[in-house]
Amino acid sequence: MYRKYLLAMSTAVWAGLGAAQAQETVKIGMIAELSGPGAPSGTNWRDGIKIAVEEINAEGGILGKAVEVPEYDTQTDPQVSRALMQKAIDEGVFAVLGTIYSGSTMVNMLVAQQNSTPQFVGSEAPAVVEKGNPFIFRTSSGAQKGVPALTAYFTDTLKAKKVGVAWINNEFGKGGHDVFVAEMQKAGIEVIADVASEQAQTDYAADVSKLKAANPEAVFVYMNQEESARFLIEAKKQGLSMPLVGEVTLTEAKVIELAGDAAEGAIAHVGVTATATDVPGIGAFAKKFEETFKRKPTHDAIKGYVGAWTTKYVTELVGAFDGEAFANKMHGLCLKVADHPKILLDTCWDERGEMSRPSFMVQVKGGAPVVIGTVPAN
Repeated sequence: MYRKYLLAMSTAVWAGLGAAQAQETVKIGMIAELSGPGAPSGTNWRDGIKIAVEEINAEGGILGKAVEVPEYDTQTDPQVSRALMQKAIDEGVFAVLGTIYSGSTMVNMLVAQQNSTPQFVGSEAPAVVEKGNPFIFRTSSGAQKGVPALTAYFTDTLKAKKVGVAWINNEFGKGGHDVFVAEMQKAGIEVIADVASEQAQTDYAADVSKLKAANPEAVFVYMNQEESARFLIEAKKQGLSMPLVGEVTLTEAKVIELAGDAAEGAIAHVGVTATATDVPGIGAFAKKFEETFKRKPTHDAIKGYVGAWTTKYVTELVGAFDGEAFANKMHGLCLKVADHPKILLDTCWDERGEMSRPSFMVQVKGGAPVVIGTVPAN
């Protein structure tokens, strides 16, 4: 009888300690492409979040609770991402950081919405914020904002009249492609070569050959990292001499690493870049990232970092772990660096969760991306 009493008391004590420990922490789920074709994006996203969470916890966590970040690998599979979103919610996450690939986000964001779970994504397809989901928020501008920022470069700098488009046929690629073609039409520029490729494609010989035969004055390249690198390698091999201009990924550190000197001269408009070291917060982040992980961060690392810090800032503005109140606060919100330094750049979100902030033009010079201009927030 006495042993049963001791056992019961022991169980109660441990249960109480477990409950107390649970009350002292808050879970933010990290759902990303940690394996498969999206791994370069997903691992950078994850590692940017790791740095942010280390900093957040060093500053006392969120509303006094230490942040835990359980990781979920989508394997770059949309259906896996959907199942993992439900798993993360079942395991008690307050918010979710991810996914990056737009095709996965389009599948999993409904699960988060149904559970009133705030979700920050690295996805840039226009459709992500066009579904009326009040719980979805970007960590960089979508293609419908980013791609038009390139129009002036094609019209004023390149003075192009005829262009080509090389794009990846997935949700991300289609979104950027459609916006670019519409922008060129409005600017009076003819698209004389429109070449689609598939995700994880390895041979770009035929694609580059088509573009070379069409001989446009410039080519807009809109692909994920590994595909961008393969395209650049083939473009150099075939002597594609016109300017290659992209949005988001073309001048990424990972692309340059994979493409080597084939990336030299590539130009891109990017929402945020670790090479903007004259921006104090970005410079400090890039230094810490490289010291920690022994590699240079990509824009996905910065996006993950900003998503984690925004989660802290907005939760503390709300004053509670309340998903619906969090979402309401986000709509129409602007965070200034002067008040929220880890946001890195003055940033606003509209009623759809779309982001607006200053951005950059980057060119690969001497094997490294270099900022060649800035673009005001639109």
